[in-house]
Amino acid sequence: MKIGLFVPCFMNELYPDICKATYQVLKKQGLKIEYPLSQTCCGQPMANSGCSKDIKNLAINFVNTFKEFDYIVAPSGSCVSMVKEHYNEFFNNDKDYNKVKASIYEVCEFLHDIIKIENLNLNISFPYKVGLHNSCHGHRVLKLGTASELNVPYNSKLENLLNTVNDIKLVELKRKDECCGFGGTFSVAEEDLSVAMGKDRIKDHLDSDAQIMTGADMSCLMHMDGLINRNNYPIKVMHIVEILAGVKP
Repeated sequence: MKIGLFVPCFMNELYPDICKATYQVLKKQGLKIEYPLSQTCCGQPMANSGCSKDIKNLAINFVNTFKEFDYIVAPSGSCVSMVKEHYNEFFNNDKDYNKVKASIYEVCEFLHDIIKIENLNLNISFPYKVGLHNSCHGHRVLKLGTASELNVPYNSKLENLLNTVNDIKLVELKRKDECCGFGGTFSVAEEDLSVAMGKDRIKDHLDSDAQIMTGADMSCLMHMDGLINRNNYPIKVMHIVEILAGVKP
């Protein structure tokens, strides 16, 4: 099984330790991991800003870079959903893109659905109270969890993974799948609304006595981490792969 590690551009620059944790968690499962150096941005910032013409070259480069891998794995639900949902118009049923589209997974989705919970090699302890933030793209597009508006039995792939961690305590939130307000360039164009939504999500975690806020999309966590730091809220932010890799806060 040949795995191509896709590292989102902002994480490569701002959160290299999370990228390393992703590699470590995958490597611990006995997988062969490669990091192709020709990869660049997936084009999501351009899509959020309406610059559709600029996405095409990035999309072509992405497919050419990753088409030979059995699986493509990334620590970002929103970037994965960008590739799966917004490249179609550039490829007209192209076989290479169809292969990439079927092969790309968010890292938790890959661990849960491909490696399988019962086969995971983690064996770690994380003795903290943790609140899980379900980011919109991962939760509703990739189906990492059940959207509350569907009124069907709740299930969460992220919670299932976290429940394999020894000594962890997952707190119960009032609104499990509410948007944090980041939305890429939305947080710039609608700053006040974005801030208010982010503070609501943080308050839910604080009210639930969480020590750590985690999730599968660092863009959302970055947004709320900024609010936490500016307002001195007593809570820390960690990407879920850091917890799965045994990193301590």
